Amino acid sequence: MSRGTVTGDQVRAEILKVAAGVLAEHGDAAGMTDIARAAGVARTTLYRYFASRDALLCALYEAALTDLAARLEDARLDSVPIEEAVARMTRATIAATSRNRALGLFEKGPREARRVERQLAGTLRAVFERGAAGGRFRGDLPVHTLAEMYFSLLEGVVSRVIRRRLSVEEASAAVTTLFLSGALAAPRPGTPPPPTPTRPGPTTGQA
Repeated sequence: MSRGTVTGDQVRAEILKVAAGVLAEHGDAAGMTDIARAAGVARTTLYRYFASRDALLCALYEAALTDLAARLEDARLDSVPIEEAVARMTRATIAATSRNRALGLFEKGPREARRVERQLAGTLRAVFERGAAGGRFRGDLPVHTLAEMYFSLLEGVVSRVIRRRLSVEEASAAVTTLFLSGALAAPRPGTPPPPTPTRPGPTTGQA
């Protein structure tokens, strides 16, 4: 790879990083001029890498999706008890969606929703299915209903994290506690209490 290519890739990556921050702070009001100014590049340079605002948003979406998939893989959800798996899944998802507003998991149309389904849903669904199969989740609610309730909780806190009303750690702890308090099955007599999920620590790449 030539030096020019590497430099071009670095410029593109830096623009995406800056654009994610600008959009997280200003939302739809942020235009290409705002992003170019924040990135310290000319508008012509910005348009050289991204032909339109839609092209920039598409690139951000791809980067954000990749970021979340990597966080979920690093969390090793299948290697820990279900309570800890939910806690890790929650921290990873909130950290990624708050840092990458363009991910917009909760605001995408049918096409984008299907892409999320293909790339991420299997990993997330496996946690709910394992909890149900192992008797850790209550049996009077279908797995898909539990998943929908969980993502509704996430939707409620992500916007607050983006607006800096909650930290990633505070939001993750709240969602994990609220969800598990309603989703876990009542313990059978003589069953030891479930392990307590670890308290969230500093999150790499926190917004």
